[in-house]
Amino acid sequence: MGEQGLVSAVANAEERAFEAGLRPHTLSEFVGQGKVREQLTIMLEGAQARGTPPDHVLLSGPPGLGKTSLAMIMAEELGVPLRMTSGPAIERAGDLVAILTALSPGEVLFLDEIHRIARPAEELLYSAMEDFRVDVILGKGPGATAIPLALAPFTLVGATTRSGLLTGPLRDRFGFTAHLDFYHPDELTQVLTRSAGLLGVRLTPEGADEVSGRSRGTPRIANRLLRRVRDYAEVRADGTVTREVAAAALRVYDVDGLGLDRLDRAVLEALVTRFGGGPVGLSTLAVSVGEETETVEDVAEPFLLRAGLLIRTARGRVATPAAFEHLGVEPVSDPLGRSQAALFPDAG
Repeated sequence: MGEQGLVSAVANAEERAFEAGLRPHTLSEFVGQGKVREQLTIMLEGAQARGTPPDHVLLSGPPGLGKTSLAMIMAEELGVPLRMTSGPAIERAGDLVAILTALSPGEVLFLDEIHRIARPAEELLYSAMEDFRVDVILGKGPGATAIPLALAPFTLVGATTRSGLLTGPLRDRFGFTAHLDFYHPDELTQVLTRSAGLLGVRLTPEGADEVSGRSRGTPRIANRLLRRVRDYAEVRADGTVTREVAAAALRVYDVDGLGLDRLDRAVLEALVTRFGGGPVGLSTLAVSVGEETETVEDVAEPFLLRAGLLIRTARGRVATPAAFEHLGVEPVSDPLGRSQAALFPDAG
């Protein structure tokens, strides 16, 4: 994985395989998301006491926060098989019918990126979730016949990074909906300590704090940075990840103290140094850093916005006082003569 992808919350196939060895197996092992864990625990224990499958579950939130892990934990806690697929993989209603009819009683079906499921398959999913039944259409035109097929009771766990793209009818059929939030640095320190133990990495508490502070509130990024810091510690130090070793390693990989990478800083520096903090249009900003507009908007902007370093206005992107402070640049006046302090009177 290149340096630009080091702080991306999206995982490739190789990284997902690596993550499998770090995933918790029970809700008690799962770090963070305390409210969601408590709600799931109550729901699962209630279903087990009744001897029925739990309600369908929708997990929403940014990538890398543990939606897949929670689906795996649910199946393990219930003692049932887990079947995994994704919305883009279900292109036709027939694809979904094949999956649903093969489910065993009580099985958990994990459907990642559920917002990307094909519309015909989504409509078929309605009756499957409500009545554990699908209607298979045989023939075409006036002579077509609908044959109902009974399904074994199952629990659907849907995961989405864009809950706003879900249709109302689909969202309403989930009995439990949970939103996963970004992690606090203390929680990421716990994640890193656990991962270090599983990987055999000597990690000091201070080293864990240093890595967690640059992980953008995302366990997947924290674990990825831990692997890179481990490499540096083994090659350039004595193998122990201390605060100093972690900081030196992440400088090599171009991840700064806030977790900004090369692209993030390029966007911020262009906005601050070339355009006086803005406002500046997105396309102009993208050209100035030599990237596509979509790359700046989808890759760099979300974290810069969340970190309070950039805002979107009707006139374009504007750097906040925190952005100037992070880059060590004195705030300047915008093209209308207003200082950054005037634009953000509540800052600081």
